[in-house]
Amino acid sequence: MIRLVDITKTYLMGERELAVLRGINMHIDRGELVAIMGPSGSGKTTLLNLIGCLDKPTSGSYYLEGKEVSRLSSGELAQVRAQKVGFVFQTFNLLPRLSALANVELGMRYAGGSDPKRALEALAEVGLSDRANHRPTELSGGEQQRVAIARALAKKPPLILADEPTGNLDSRSGEEIISVLTSLHAERGITLLMITHDANIAHHCQRIIHLKDGEVVSEETI
Repeated sequence: MIRLVDITKTYLMGERELAVLRGINMHIDRGELVAIMGPSGSGKTTLLNLIGCLDKPTSGSYYLEGKEVSRLSSGELAQVRAQKVGFVFQTFNLLPRLSALANVELGMRYAGGSDPKRALEALAEVGLSDRANHRPTELSGGEQQRVAIARALAKKPPLILADEPTGNLDSRSGEEIISVLTSLHAERGITLLMITHDANIAHHCQRIIHLKDGEVVSEETI
């Protein structure tokens, strides 16, 4: 599903170059559930942004489903992103004036189409059929994150990227969200790549990749 070959990412900080990723080599198989862990500043979010086609590497090659995407234009990357990738963020990123259903539909619209029936099905998949007409302020943190997961699921992407999906939740809500994600992974065979700082959350995954200073330093199979 994913293959990274000698990926680097550097940023110019005035006259100085900051190397965030240093020669990353990695593969993620189709249908795999993988956690990425590492200390703050290790390059986790930068790596996820590259995999999600939100950014391009400075050097190296990135293959998604066998196609090299690291050389695509911004417009081509946006098309790949819309068709192939669903995102779940720590901060939910829901529009407060819209209902849960409308937030899910809006995500589909950005991906190129809107289908209210499919949006309702996605909410049902995360157990929120009865909350479709509630606004985010009327939902708990865990319910808001489930809406965000439904938004990612609605376009049926083969790949979901989750950046600290439990980071803003209490431990009980966090466990509920991980249960939702792991169940969806098992039932639908989605490839799921998740950043987490929580070792308990990471051990729900099949494999853990550890980053430090922009490099893969170890991997473990659960």
